[in-house]
Amino acid sequence: MNKLIIAIFSFLIATNLFAQNVISGSWNGILEIQGMQLRLVFHIIETDNGFVSTMDSPDQGAKGIPVTSTIFESPTLKLQVSNARIEYIGEFSGNQITGIFKQAGKELPLSLARENAKKEAVTLKPQEPIPPLSYYTENINFKNEKTNFTLAGTLSLPSEEGKYPVVILISGSGPQNRDGEIMVHKPFLVIANYLTENGIGVLRYDERGVGESEGDFRSATFKDFASDVSSAVNYLKTRSGIDFEKIGLIGHSEGGLVAPMVVSKSNDIAFMVLLAAPGVCGDRLLLKQQEMIAKASGVSEQEFEKSKEINAKIFEMVQNCGEDIEALRSDLKKYFEDNLKNAPKSKPEEMSIDQLVSLQVNQITNSWMMHFLKYDPALALQRVKCPVLALNGEKDLQVSSRENLKAIKKSLKKGKNRNVTTEELEGLNHLFQECTTGLPNEYSKLDQTISPVALEKVFTWIKGLL
Repeated sequence: MNKLIIAIFSFLIATNLFAQNVISGSWNGILEIQGMQLRLVFHIIETDNGFVSTMDSPDQGAKGIPVTSTIFESPTLKLQVSNARIEYIGEFSGNQITGIFKQAGKELPLSLARENAKKEAVTLKPQEPIPPLSYYTENINFKNEKTNFTLAGTLSLPSEEGKYPVVILISGSGPQNRDGEIMVHKPFLVIANYLTENGIGVLRYDERGVGESEGDFRSATFKDFASDVSSAVNYLKTRSGIDFEKIGLIGHSEGGLVAPMVVSKSNDIAFMVLLAAPGVCGDRLLLKQQEMIAKASGVSEQEFEKSKEINAKIFEMVQNCGEDIEALRSDLKKYFEDNLKNAPKSKPEEMSIDQLVSLQVNQITNSWMMHFLKYDPALALQRVKCPVLALNGEKDLQVSSRENLKAIKKSLKKGKNRNVTTEELEGLNHLFQECTTGLPNEYSKLDQTISPVALEKVFTWIKGLL
């Protein structure tokens, strides 16, 4: 869900141009900051007017962040992300770019290469398991028959002998590996370790296009991710050591949208756990998220109300567009142009109006954003008949706890589901860490990966069903 934050504050920024074909493509690097390794990916794309760029931060669950300015005067590459106060200047040589990454007055070395960047081993967080493990683990592969690509993951079972209940972990938005790695934490590794040690098997996997899994993450919506989960269920049904009557799903954040989609179309799922899952439509969720994060960050009421008004209008246009995407693109183009006339200083000096507006329109009309803004989770939740546990952190600023838990419960009850448990956990954030502010920039500063209270709640509830 972390890319949702980026999406809200990036509607009004864009990219720029002038380079040579040699620089186009994806460039990967690792930024060393405060003892943390942060992967960055710059995607440089050729257009009729030059080049535009976007930036991904996989470890923060963010992708498609618009780069305000892209300038290449061989051998020097200059990239700027104005709203984040980011600047990168590097020297291109062969298949590598060596340079300096600047943000908020800090300068750090950053080298970029064509190959995917691999992080070095880092100090384990306190809750991460240390081998040898007390249970059986196996690296596995399974195929998504609809797409014909293979996904890679890890299956952990209490023992190699016997039959056990198994849960499939479904991650939130942004490209994540089987450990759910985000902001120096590995929450899925911690969950898998805890449950397996207590008698419940776990299947977790690299998302499509991540780690050892095939496929393309960037073009996928959560409907595509649902087909990946269904493939994981089918794989478990081919395995020994699995109690086929006790397969469950645990979905976090956007994974909490994916899980009900799978359950609503399958009789193979015995139970479902929703962690920080949306219960309301995407446009409503984003507006509330914007409000909570703005207030917690000290954004002025005037600035917040202006941003809210603009985003609310954009979301309304998306909701009313029907299937005519070209008409929506035309309406959005006019809306953004009118906004620029009223606030000309919001346009970066190095960009033309056409370039800025084009990027804004493309960002709103990409497949993931369109799907998310228009999707109502109630439709799938009303068809879920298996037992459901829904938990949210009281300090979650990305998926508001009370609003979404209430909506989830209402939808499940409307579908006549008689086994529904919802609970707000005091003092926990979106990742279910014990926290102070709940702001996303606090996640990596906390040693705790996931609260023992949350782990115990999930395990006790599942155990009570078995």
